[in-house]
Amino acid sequence: MASRPAQLRALLASGRMVVAPGAYDCITGRLIEQAGFNCIYMTGAGTSATLGFPDYGLITQTEMTANAGRIARATKIPVIADADTGYGNELNVFRTVQEYEREGVAGIHIEDQVTPKRCGHLDGKEVISIEDYAAKIRAAADARQNPDFLIIARTDARAVTSFDDAIARANAAIEAGADMAFVEAMQTMAELEAVPKLVRGPCMLNIVHGGKTPEVPLEVAEAAGYKLTILPGMLLRTIIGACDAVLAGIQAGKGYPSGAHMGKPAEIFHRMGADEWLPRRNKYRDPLENKAAAE
Repeated sequence: MASRPAQLRALLASGRMVVAPGAYDCITGRLIEQAGFNCIYMTGAGTSATLGFPDYGLITQTEMTANAGRIARATKIPVIADADTGYGNELNVFRTVQEYEREGVAGIHIEDQVTPKRCGHLDGKEVISIEDYAAKIRAAADARQNPDFLIIARTDARAVTSFDDAIARANAAIEAGADMAFVEAMQTMAELEAVPKLVRGPCMLNIVHGGKTPEVPLEVAEAAGYKLTILPGMLLRTIIGACDAVLAGIQAGKGYPSGAHMGKPAEIFHRMGADEWLPRRNKYRDPLENKAAAE
């Protein structure tokens, strides 16, 4: 079977835009896979939330790679992960790529914000120089052991300097060895449509509800020329809303909720792989039981 990075490369070469909903744990990763998607995006903001923090650059490389690895091991489709700023200079970026590869991830994106970074759709961001950014991308491309491992270069310069600077940084990153460019937080539909035309390489789009970039249907993103679109906060927002509603109902005296959407324990365990684990125990027990019966 092809490696996860090779699977991701094949998807990107298929001619259709790849859509990767955001997972923040193994449950959401499995749900994405079971829904029929062929790629998962591990959201950094969601990972921060699982540890009780906002997306303000408070999570370490070890915490991020560990979560990415858990999601990758719980699923069978490629996982693209947020790697923030690479967690330091070029040397840190080099190690970051190696750690994500060891965890079974298919690709990562690295951005040009200063450390600590913050969510791309918040104000108050700062970026490093284009020279330092290119050096990080060169280190990332050089560090990978599997040449199919995808390096996505994210720039947050649109909100800090200008749209033109963001395009220049995206092209510099492609020249430095990035496989794909990610211009974050575009502010108009004209900018969104212009990016794939101006960047000299494949482009990724980030769709964030309530963010700075216009929300567009997936078919519009594909028609604009994007090769990959991530939906990082979709499940996180949905789950928070659903949990708030259930908890508010209990507090209001409506009792424990019931209905078709409430899965039984066995059904939930089935979705988390029970059918793979039960036969495994029988496989190891049967020979002993058969021997005892024969005696």
